[in-house]
Amino acid sequence: MEGQFDLIVIGAGPGGYVAAIKAAKLGLKTAVIENREVGGTCLNRGCIPAKAMIHASSVYREMQNSEEIGIFASQVTYDYGRILEYKEGTTRQLVQGIEQVLKANGVEIFCGTGTLLPGNEVKVTSEEGEQVLKAKDVLLASGSRPLRIPIPGIDLPGVITSDDLFRMKEVPESLIIIGGGVISVEFATVYAALGTKVTILEAMPRLIPNMDKEISQNLKMILKKRGIEIHTAAAVQSIEQDEDGYLCHYTEKEKARQAKGAYVLCAVGRCANMDGLFDDGVALELARGCVVVDEHFATSIPHVYAIGDLIGGAQLAHAASAQGVAVAERLAGKARSIDVNVIPGCVYTDPEIASAGLTEDEAKEKGIEVETGKFIMSANGRSIITKEKRGFIKVVADKESHVILGAQMMCARATDMIGEFVTAITNQMTVSQLLKGMRAHPTYNEGTGEALEELEGGAIHVLPKKKTVRKRDLSDVGKRSKVIWKYTRKMKEEEI
Repeated sequence: MEGQFDLIVIGAGPGGYVAAIKAAKLGLKTAVIENREVGGTCLNRGCIPAKAMIHASSVYREMQNSEEIGIFASQVTYDYGRILEYKEGTTRQLVQGIEQVLKANGVEIFCGTGTLLPGNEVKVTSEEGEQVLKAKDVLLASGSRPLRIPIPGIDLPGVITSDDLFRMKEVPESLIIIGGGVISVEFATVYAALGTKVTILEAMPRLIPNMDKEISQNLKMILKKRGIEIHTAAAVQSIEQDEDGYLCHYTEKEKARQAKGAYVLCAVGRCANMDGLFDDGVALELARGCVVVDEHFATSIPHVYAIGDLIGGAQLAHAASAQGVAVAERLAGKARSIDVNVIPGCVYTDPEIASAGLTEDEAKEKGIEVETGKFIMSANGRSIITKEKRGFIKVVADKESHVILGAQMMCARATDMIGEFVTAITNQMTVSQLLKGMRAHPTYNEGTGEALEELEGGAIHVLPKKKTVRKRDLSDVGKRSKVIWKYTRKMKEEEI
């Protein structure tokens, strides 16, 4: 019957459209409702346009430094308008592709705002008017929007979000970024490469605080070398406008300080988007501004599910997609095909950053005895060829069983290589099992094998560690004197 479906999905972002396509492939009559562009934030105002701009700015920076490999280019410049055209063209191509896939799988697309009504009904409000649809099950996948911190001056016209920054037609002369997470460091990388004076103010003691401490320390050093000013443990108190820009007042080490920029980017995270999502007669359980779900992504209302940024947790496109697939499979009576608990985290800076599973510190906090294998990528042939030598790969394994518990990477192509460790962690593979696969040469992925080898007795392309020479206390009539034995070629070796 027209207007009746097995599944209605509200939101066509990476969670919603993937769930709709999967459900349709599994035989469910499916509809998806979207009030903006198909693809959601990820394709239109997030992941894809951001990575396109990162790629463009990286090419520009590489051209400026190409003399070290014998390539000379004079008067290298960029056209920001053309960069934006490239970014928008990339997005447009992907959006059109998703629309085609939805239609090809028989998913009916409704353009408008979807509102959940009582009794598994959904109202679609558009310029053409209103219509009510009914389904056996409803999936809420309306995503998120940029979060603004509640401080004086946050509503000033030059205090912008990532959405606003994408719409700017000129490169800002200077930019203050509030927040030191993934969004912050990626935008800092782009605009610093294009000549913007960038200042980062992060309230936590380090950048990207949810990742490995060593990665945070290395990233801070790299960004500083590129001219980015970074202040951590810096709490922003207020923002004010003056004649030629904006002043951010903040405290750092208990001292009042200020930073000045042409614009201020608020990049402190995102919050669940529930605008128009619920009718007045719908009482759904919420907690901390997010929809509460169980392990099957079911909400407090029977036959209503929710995924992605709407439920909090890891606000990542691939996490939402995996959750959408899990819901579609459950509704179709199929076993879950994806482990939604092992979620890779990626940062598209240069070098790239990626992680999965536990860090060494997190394992210790959980009382798990671990050992780590680490390989510095300056010894990797492909990294030397491409002049991308900075970085490392670290593997965390259970000390007794050697089961891989986590991995952290900071190197070229880290975001592509982390998938191998997601598979290993999900399947509880040991170090020796993951080492069985041969890795091609020369590739960045050889570094993965070296880090694993370090856990099995020593990486191949690393000099053996020197034996630690310990101090020995000798007693003589109640007095102690410390003797340090030194190994030299001219002296006889003596084992302690």
